[in-house]
Amino acid sequence: MKGDRFQDECGVVGVFGHPEAANLAYLGLYALQHRGQEGAGIVSSDGQLLMSHRGLGLVADVFDRDVLRRLVGDAAIGHNRYSTAGQTLLKNTQPFVVEFGGGGLAVSHNGNIVNALELREQLEARGSIFHSSVDTEVIIHLMAAAVGKNLVDRASEALASVRGAYSLLFLDRDQMIAARDPNGFRPLVLGKIKDAVVITSETCALDLIGAEYVREVEPGEVIVATRSGMRSFYPFPESKPTRCVFEYVYFSRPDSTVFGRSVYQVRKVLGRRLARESPVEADLVIPVPDSGVPAALGYSEESKLDFDFGLIRNHYVGRTFIEPQDEIRHFGVKVKLNAQRQVLEGKRVVVVDDSLVRGTTSRKIVAMLRQGGAVEVHMRISSPPTIGPCFYGVDTPTREELVASSHSVEQIREYIGADSLAFLSEEGLYDFLPKPSSEGYCDACFSGRYPVRVSDDGRSRQLVLFEVKGR
Repeated sequence: MKGDRFQDECGVVGVFGHPEAANLAYLGLYALQHRGQEGAGIVSSDGQLLMSHRGLGLVADVFDRDVLRRLVGDAAIGHNRYSTAGQTLLKNTQPFVVEFGGGGLAVSHNGNIVNALELREQLEARGSIFHSSVDTEVIIHLMAAAVGKNLVDRASEALASVRGAYSLLFLDRDQMIAARDPNGFRPLVLGKIKDAVVITSETCALDLIGAEYVREVEPGEVIVATRSGMRSFYPFPESKPTRCVFEYVYFSRPDSTVFGRSVYQVRKVLGRRLARESPVEADLVIPVPDSGVPAALGYSEESKLDFDFGLIRNHYVGRTFIEPQDEIRHFGVKVKLNAQRQVLEGKRVVVVDDSLVRGTTSRKIVAMLRQGGAVEVHMRISSPPTIGPCFYGVDTPTREELVASSHSVEQIREYIGADSLAFLSEEGLYDFLPKPSSEGYCDACFSGRYPVRVSDDGRSRQLVLFEVKGR
């Protein structure tokens, strides 16, 4: 994790049967930029060869017109990377391309395989040689060792051995295969542009390229798109769905439909519930932009308090910047957010954010609001306290680094310097459902209830350990 935020995991997009497949995949990656900013790649197929381009940085940094001209063909898959396992290196950037069964194979993966370290050690003992520190490569080696007659059978056999989260796209010269883990941790949706098939992490990518939303790819489903049509089947034992509820809280774009529901509307519902659970006498509700905006609107509507933007975000901050000397305090937050004195002066302010991880950013925001003229600052968080790390495709700190795992709400309030602090209850987290219940969702980061067993206390989440061994 970089900074005081959970980091978006990865984004995938695939297009099959369209003459501008690579261009559409490129636009889809733009729409999914929020899911990963460390690297991006696209692999296309013209029915004979696979063409690949990968690079570190944002989509706009990695691709230009000349690159896209070289990615010819009517099929393509793309990937935005944020490293949940493995270092930020070009060799870890996806899609991976390998020689497989007499032809090329490309793979894009969103998620995290919780038994990847165990499987990797078994494969290395049999003679497998790994070129990256990413758990996705484990799946490729399992496919190479599988005995299935075709690529679909081999992929299904390999995935039957893994545990954890995966929304996967495979591409060879003849077909595109999509697979989602039986628990359905990470989102994956199916769309169409006339006869062309589009599969991607979020519906916002479909919107950008003008694709029609068809449906969610079901947990445990495998979809195969070929030039003769599309088919779907379910090769894995049925499992209880445990969709990541944090997709609603923070990860997904608010204009996406995820797990069948509008992210924006869910966040507003969470804000309304938060206002009912934790009201406070105040003059104004402000969000921590941008992810806190819908919940703050919901809080404002329910509490009948005025809504305004007391913090303005600089949207043009890159991934890195040169910091000045220590005399400029809180520079890391100030370069991204600035308090509006004209809005805050003399006001009792409720500031709404989506989550609180280490608490360091919240502490700086509270200080910034006071310096901006707020006479009271009441922090409200539209999710429960985060007490545990995620092992299913999200980059999170260790349990020891999560402030709520070892401190009470009052202790956290004192640390961040707020006049009051309140989190959404676990029950309130599911207020968007007809019958509020955690059934069908994973909330392990809030509850400590992990739906899929993690090998070696999560060691497989950090395959970079192999780098430490000198490999």
